[in-house]
Amino acid sequence: MAAKILANLIVMGSGILARAVVQAYRQALANASKSGVAQETLQNTVRRASKAMTEQEARQILGVSEQTAWEEILKKYDTLFERNAKNGSFYLQSKVHRAKECLESVYRDKGQGTPS
Repeated sequence: MAAKILANLIVMGSGILARAVVQAYRQALANASKSGVAQETLQNTVRRASKAMTEQEARQILGVSEQTAWEEILKKYDTLFERNAKNGSFYLQSKVHRAKECLESVYRDKGQGTPS
C-alpha cells in the first residue's frame, strides 16, 4: 500500500515539475523576444557562420605573398601543419588548414599553378 502511494506521488510530482519547466521555458522565450535578445543572438550566430577567411588573412597565416608559387605555399603549409601537430594547438593547426583551402580556391580560380 505504501509503495503504491509513493509511486503515485512520484508520478504526480514529476508531472507538475515537467509542466513548471515548460512554462518557465515559454516565459523565458517571451522575455527574450520582448527585450530583443533572441534576435540579437540569431544575428550573431548567422554572422559567425558566414564569416569566411579572406585571402589576405590566409596569406598572413601562411606567411606568403601574392607572388608566391603554389609549391612554396604547400611547403609552408606542410611545415606549419606538422609543427602544430607535434607540439602546437589544434586551433592553430585548423587555421593553417583553412588558410591553405582558401588559397587553393584562389589559385584554382586564377588558373595559377596546379593545386592538388
